[in-house]
Amino acid sequence: MGKPGDASERARGRVVMGILFSPRGGSAHVTRGLARALTTQGWDVTLVSGSVSSPGGQGNGPGDARAFYRGVDVRPVDFTAALSAADPLRADPPLHPSYEDRPGAPDRVFASVDDDTYEHQVRAWMTALRDAGAERADVLHLDHLTPLNEAAQRLAPHVPVLGHLHGTELLMLEAIEAGPPPTWRYAAAWAGRLRRWAAACGHLLVASPTQIPRASHLLGIGVERFTSVSNGFDPEVFHPHEVDRAALWRRLLVEQPRGWRPGAAPGAVAYTVDQLGAFASGPVMLYVGRFTAVKRVPLLIAAYQRAQASFARPAPLALVGGFPGEWEDEHPWETIQRLQARDVFLAGWHTHDELPDIFAAADTIVLPSVREQFGQSLVEGMACGLPAIAVAADHGPSEIVVDGASGWLVPPDDEGALAAALVEAVNQTAERRRRGALACESAHARYAWPALGAQLTQVYQTLLGQR
Repeated sequence: MGKPGDASERARGRVVMGILFSPRGGSAHVTRGLARALTTQGWDVTLVSGSVSSPGGQGNGPGDARAFYRGVDVRPVDFTAALSAADPLRADPPLHPSYEDRPGAPDRVFASVDDDTYEHQVRAWMTALRDAGAERADVLHLDHLTPLNEAAQRLAPHVPVLGHLHGTELLMLEAIEAGPPPTWRYAAAWAGRLRRWAAACGHLLVASPTQIPRASHLLGIGVERFTSVSNGFDPEVFHPHEVDRAALWRRLLVEQPRGWRPGAAPGAVAYTVDQLGAFASGPVMLYVGRFTAVKRVPLLIAAYQRAQASFARPAPLALVGGFPGEWEDEHPWETIQRLQARDVFLAGWHTHDELPDIFAAADTIVLPSVREQFGQSLVEGMACGLPAIAVAADHGPSEIVVDGASGWLVPPDDEGALAAALVEAVNQTAERRRRGALACESAHARYAWPALGAQLTQVYQTLLGQR
């Protein structure tokens, strides 16, 4: 047998991967990276994924699976028509539910979905898995715990399942345990389903060793059934490089804006060239991610405003992300208006292919999330040479970032400590660059996809009894 990825090596087996959601969050990036890495490891990979077609069928809009997973044998399940249906979750094919409870969102929270709608979801995903050849697969690799798991059990009970947890399913379980809101009428049924699906998996993946005890407790499964394989990045794409920073921010914020506010389309939040002065005179602080409650974006804006008085030079904060129309709690635009915050810019949602240049045009990556299973934006930013500011908690970021070396770790929900870290990152140029160099070295040594694909191959072989 050749070395892993050697062209002379024949296919190890057939893997059908499945992810219920259209590509917009961190789990989609993980799925894409692993699918590509597994192919180089000699696996025959097919991916079933939710998708939203772009206007005009151009195949490059947010949530379009064919564009996002380019290079992978992907079988999209298109939700576009469902978005305009009377009940999107009962359309054909149906839109997926969500682990997040966002009032008015078409993808209502799983825990509010009734039994008949659940059965409709399962039947639709059985069709998708059948069309992808799941019954002939050697392994089914299913991301999250969703109706895909039930569909797999009914359609292909003879095929071993690897369950891949990404953290959002655990957050919903914790909310149910703490006492669900009255609108979560079916919370108990969904908690039972998640635990049953997890128990039926031959093995379960988490991104961080610290997640194993938490997942084991919530799902009622022994720790021996879990393996930690971290998320990663493509080292050929994410690495330090030079860009025309002024031109990039002018394009993202002035010429081709995508920033949005509640009730408005992408591009509604635009800026003038005169407002971009801070980008020319000082380091750029960068947030990349969704606008969900656990990310604590309003806290970041408040800490940034508090820190500004101590900055030695102007240093803008750019918020990249927020999938169009999706947010929880206070939208960042509302926080900016409430605090009258200066030099905070909404850059909108951008494709993964655009992120390397965005990282190259920044100086520090900031993720104040308090319940992050991993921290994809941290790793990708660090791989591009950015030091990181993150939260010191028993979750992924505290394992990725070494305080005082590759970045700064602050206590969760501590506005003062976060502000102090921002001040250090802005004012101590030499220290910021030193930590950025160490962050780059650490990310490339620990989180590159080729090495992680080899780890996952070992998990598959164990699942199949191929020692």
